[in-house]
This record gives sequence, C-alpha cells and structure tokens, in this order.
Amino acid sequence: MNSPSDPRVRLHVVTGKGGTGKTTVAAAMALALTARGQRVLLAEVEGRQGISQVLDVAPLGSSERHLVGDPSGGELFGLSVDAKSALLEYLQKFYRLGRAGSVLEKVGAVDFATTIAPGVRDVLLIGKIYEAVGRQTKGARKRPVYDAVVLDAPPTGRIGRFLAVNEEVSEVARMGPIHSQAESITRVLQSPTTSVHVVTLLEEMPVQETRDAIAELGGLSLRVGSVIANGVRQPLVADEHAAAVAQEAPEVRDAVSEALGAVGIKAGPAMISGLLREGRDHVLRAELQVEQRQVLGDLPVPVRTLPHLADGVESGGLRLLSESLADQGGV
Repeated sequence: MNSPSDPRVRLHVVTGKGGTGKTTVAAAMALALTARGQRVLLAEVEGRQGISQVLDVAPLGSSERHLVGDPSGGELFGLSVDAKSALLEYLQKFYRLGRAGSVLEKVGAVDFATTIAPGVRDVLLIGKIYEAVGRQTKGARKRPVYDAVVLDAPPTGRIGRFLAVNEEVSEVARMGPIHSQAESITRVLQSPTTSVHVVTLLEEMPVQETRDAIAELGGLSLRVGSVIANGVRQPLVADEHAAAVAQEAPEVRDAVSEALGAVGIKAGPAMISGLLREGRDHVLRAELQVEQRQVLGDLPVPVRTLPHLADGVESGGLRLLSESLADQGGV
C-alpha cells in the first residue's frame, strides 16, 4: 500500500488526455472519499454529462444534487457547472441585477460574455467550484459543507489555461470583482488544499502529454498529487514465451493447434493465424506498458495504476476502481 495523499487536500482536480478515462477516474476518486464517511461534491465543467453516464444517474444540472449514500455515512453530490447560469448568479451576487439578468440572456449578452473572453468564462466555471470548496455550514460551529470536492476538469491540452485564471483574466479585467475573484481562486488553487491528478494510459502519446502537463502545472505553482495510469492490462503470456508468441513462431502455432484439438475444437489455418495475431498484439502491448511505466517512474510524483475493466464500469467495476485508488493511497 502506498503512502496516503496529503490530508490537507480538499479540492481534487482530475485532468488527462481525451480518451484516458478521466471522468471515470474522477468518479472513482469521489466514491473512494465517500466510502470514508465524507460528504463529497463531484463536479464537471465541460457540459458533456460524463458523470451522469458513468454513475448511471439522471443528467446533472446547475444545482447540487444528492447521488449516492454510503454505509459509512458518506454522501456524494453531483453538479454540472454551466457558464450561463454561473454568470447570472455572479451578476446577481455582485450587482443585484435581478430580472435584468434574464433580459441580458434574452438579448444574447450572456452568450457574448461567456464566449468573447474565454478567461472570464473559466473564472465563472471554476468560481462555482471555488465557492463550494469554501462554503461553510451555518450556526456557531461552522465547518465546510463538503469535506472534499472532486472536479472532472478539462483535458491536459487545456488544463493550464483553465487553472491559470488570474493570468487569463488580467488581459480583460485589471480590477473590479472579476479580477478580485480570480486572485482569490488562484490563491486556493496554489494552496496545499488543492491537488491536480493527471490520468493517462500506458501509451506513448498520453504519457508524453502527461509529462508536458506536469511541467506546465509546475510552472503555474500548482501541485500535482499523482499520475493515475488507467486501463492497465495484466500480461497473459509468461516472460519465457513472450518472444516466441511475438514472432508467431512455428512451435507456437503447433502448440495452439494442439491445445484447441485437445478440447475438441477443429481450427483451420485462418483461425490459428487470427489467434496468433491476437497473442502477438497482446505481448507487444504488454512490453509497451512496461516501457511507458518506466517513463512515468521518472516523474517527481506518485504513480497509481488502475486495471483494465473488460466489462467497463458496470457490474461493480467503478467500485473496484475506487477501492484500488484507496488501497494505493490515491485519495
């Protein structure tokens, strides 16, 4: 079991190259925290409704909704942050626009504001997450409403700009509420309470993008908590046989034909050739995984691994991933 993650972390930002399964990993991380008895918010900002698909629940909205209760007493809530609703909420909070906000939306001002200045849009999106992290209960004994917030963030190709809100906003708002909020958000993102986790596959392009992302995040003074290698397949061919299988050696062809015959399967040349190709591809993939795992080992952050799920996240697969993360100290 690896060392546990920093207990001070309350905001877990999950990013990764598209197709690496970052939404699945974010959901597994949120479930692992919930299993500890924590009250957790799982949020997304890309409007893809990926969380609802992974958890098999109704589409999320701009209001926080209870999703899962755990026997430990933990609770999981979900949220899909929308730039439009975030802007209207922001205008109401700082300018008390009331119905005027609806008028702005009708004339297209909201769409204009959230597309003409991407930096402002990102401040609105992550500002909602920032508010959830800092929100406290009412009454004399105040405590955080959420013990942890897990953010299914944009992919690695955009994560730097998304999290560098202060730098992006400074071009369009050098003072005022938006600038002040951007500075406050940056302080939280750069503090020990925030950790960025990068999801990858053990393949060359995702691993290289992971290395680039870690370098970029470090330059922005953002802490990387871990790299999570997802979809790792267990080798099915013993090391002493790997070379022969990869070369589709004649003795392997004979052994496959004999084994199939022993169980009553009459295999023709086409079937044997197909099986040999499958075996060769499996061995080459296993070798690639070992190479890329070594590359990740050179990074200055912990590396966790999650298994390939042949049946996807159904039938308890997501719970298996969450338990694996917890066992490795991933949360």
